[in-house]
Amino acid sequence: MVGQSPLDPSESRTAVLLEPFVHQVGGHMSMMKYDEHTVCKPLVSQELSFYESLPLAMRQFTPQYKGIVSVHLKKDSLGNLTLIASPSLQTESCGRLDNAIGDSSVTIWHKRKWAASTGSEHTLVKWSHTQLTKTFKDSCPGKMLLRTDLQYRTDSLLEDANRNQPERNSYNPWGLHCHRQHLNRMSSKHNENKLHQFLLLENVVSKYNYPCILDLKMGTRQHGDDASEEKKARHIKKCEQSTSASLGVRICGMQVYQADTGHFLCKDKYYGRKLSPEGFKQTLRQFLCNGNHLRTDLLEPIILRLKALLSVIRKQSSYRFYSSSLLIIYDGQEHKENTAPLDNHLHFQKTNCTVSNSTNHSRVDVRMIDFAHTTFKGSKCNHTTYDGPDHGYIFGLENLIKILQNISEGK
Repeated sequence: MVGQSPLDPSESRTAVLLEPFVHQVGGHMSMMKYDEHTVCKPLVSQELSFYESLPLAMRQFTPQYKGIVSVHLKKDSLGNLTLIASPSLQTESCGRLDNAIGDSSVTIWHKRKWAASTGSEHTLVKWSHTQLTKTFKDSCPGKMLLRTDLQYRTDSLLEDANRNQPERNSYNPWGLHCHRQHLNRMSSKHNENKLHQFLLLENVVSKYNYPCILDLKMGTRQHGDDASEEKKARHIKKCEQSTSASLGVRICGMQVYQADTGHFLCKDKYYGRKLSPEGFKQTLRQFLCNGNHLRTDLLEPIILRLKALLSVIRKQSSYRFYSSSLLIIYDGQEHKENTAPLDNHLHFQKTNCTVSNSTNHSRVDVRMIDFAHTTFKGSKCNHTTYDGPDHGYIFGLENLIKILQNISEGK
């Protein structure tokens, strides 16, 4: 069983009850919410080494590293599992748990138990719309993370015989899927007294009301230097069968707010692996479409940010960012003056997505994440020393910029 249970009185002042991070759209390792502006993830020494020696020029393109926290697993009498972080240093974040027991966004994990999963990794726990919105709407953090008038949905672009797209309504399940798997692994391998170290990192989507997130796996190679022959072959095959080989980038996850329905449209890594280069381009357009129009106001700031990142990556000799991801983020909430469609006959595929131009740059962000397999000269975990920049990563960035420029030019 997986849930959240109230802390003991002795723990409540110094410990932080971790919650699943509801805006995780990709990856396989569970991201946890530590406080409103901080997430945490299991510590991998190679990733820690990267953050500790991060080049100054790269800091604007990575989450801020905030330190390390000890985490232990706790099981209550009902079998619910809880992750509790014990900061080694007193921080402002520690005080957030004084009222945690009454916080609906925390107690939901205590009240709701995960069903034991007997299916494959594709099987995801479904949460009802009523349960989640009723619980989250009463909490202050919940109001920022999950508006009560929103729903998440997962769908497929596969069409039936009548060229209709099937739809399945649910909350974006990916982060909860990762969370369940992670707790089950921890529970089966370790006892409750075992302390685990987690990295504290900036929550890069905390400033967005409706965070639209695209998770891109970058580069033409995904396996680390320490990968077994079996794992190496598996990753090489994934790259060859996806746009990683042809474009140097593939989609690992996505959520985009649809203003016309009040839903988030979500895609996972399995969807991204199946895309052809043309499908990748269409999905990139879809990421920039809010259901009413194409957000052309986002294109220039995203392209400029990607070009700035490209300039930095070209100067990073010996770095190889194997298996890392790139997040493109923007707020799905836009000002009304930026949304007026100019031409009602321009549509994106089968959506009512007309093109809208705006001279005001919307707030966007581009961040590199996931450095568990990143290697560089001088790394404590260095296996191989490489010369020059990461050409596979640069290849992916150049193609990404080219595709966005084509979209901007109406191609």
